[in-house]
Amino acid sequence: MSASADAIRDQQRIIWDEFSAGWRKWDAELLGWQGPFGDALIQEAELRPDAAVLDVAAGSGEPGLTAARRVPGGTVVMTDISEGMLRVAHEKASAAGLDNVRFVVCDAAALPFEDRTFDAEFCRFGFMLFPEISAAVREMVRTAKPGARISAAVWSRAAENPWASLILGTLARHTELPLPPANTPGLFRCAAPGSMAQRFKDAGLTEVTERKVSAELVHGTPEEYWEFMTEIATTVSMRLARADRTSRELIRADVFELLGRYEHDGAIRLRSTATVVAGTRV
Repeated sequence: MSASADAIRDQQRIIWDEFSAGWRKWDAELLGWQGPFGDALIQEAELRPDAAVLDVAAGSGEPGLTAARRVPGGTVVMTDISEGMLRVAHEKASAAGLDNVRFVVCDAAALPFEDRTFDAEFCRFGFMLFPEISAAVREMVRTAKPGARISAAVWSRAAENPWASLILGTLARHTELPLPPANTPGLFRCAAPGSMAQRFKDAGLTEVTERKVSAELVHGTPEEYWEFMTEIATTVSMRLARADRTSRELIRADVFELLGRYEHDGAIRLRSTATVVAGTRV
């Protein structure tokens, strides 16, 4: 692993530990919003009741906890680079009485498991943020059993995701930030059609499929959306922190005005679209 990848990984660990409190606070909203994406991954996993399942970049626990309910005679191992995020997942597993779940803090590009360990593996919204995407794919392939299904969800293009592009675009208009280097971790880094499918094929997976899944992020007021995004979206919060007070006030006002375009039936409804890619381990 390169020195730059190590630096990104260390920074991400600190950031996600800090943001774990926001993910705990907004857990119900996150479950409702991102549920369809996790359901798509579980569908691809083709779980048996006794399956050994790996959830990479599990964060605050989904879709791994849902999978744990589907494999009462099996196990689910959740990994994440952030101990704080996994702590939230552990709390939720304990509250739900799930005793077939394990938690492992590790990097996705260096999974601490033996070859051919898992019957199914998935990763929801992790690959865009990994310093080394192909290395993480290879690790998932290495640790999967022959015949296992491996699947991932990544955010599709910015235009298909106003839930994020609305506020990120406003931030870009009001702040002078240098353009990040090519292939830098970010929400839409894996958005190009076919890009994740090609990585799966390059890693030796067969029967590779790619499809889109959409959902809506729904909030009652602009204030609620703003609070949600600044407490769970690391990119938003970090960019806001670099703006002065006047700029932050202008950004907030512009975001609130733009949100008016998405108000329907008394609520703000923002489209969210992910690409779900899946393949089979030979």
